Amino acid sequence: MNVLVPLDDSEPALAALEHALETFPEAEMTVLHVVNPSVSAYQTEAPYNFPRAVELEEEKAESLFETAQELAADHEGGLETATMVGSPPRGIVEFANEHDVDQIVLGSHGRSGVSRVLLGSVAEQVVRRARVPVTVVR
Repeated sequence: MNVLVPLDDSEPALAALEHALETFPEAEMTVLHVVNPSVSAYQTEAPYNFPRAVELEEEKAESLFETAQELAADHEGGLETATMVGSPPRGIVEFANEHDVDQIVLGSHGRSGVSRVLLGSVAEQVVRRARVPVTVVR
């Protein structure tokens, strides 16, 4: 079994990884960080520099991957890591399709009500678009 766990720096994402490690201990696991440069543009006051934004996000991904590897080691498991650039929902679904993923486990940011309707959520879009089962962890 091949399990995909999208990872950002949120608590729900780490909870999803923990859940995946506990629920699928024998699975081949891949942790994916999707770099969304359009979001990075709003996190700085400096003039927007696309290549630098991607580079900074990839550096952040390395730190996330270190945390993921430590968590996997605590569960006596291992995992692969991957980074891609683009829209997180689209990237997650594309990665799952291209890498024969059997299950996606991802965190929910817990949006509700009006904000969820207006903004949508990555988890909600992945659930709608994925061809494989998706587990959303709070």
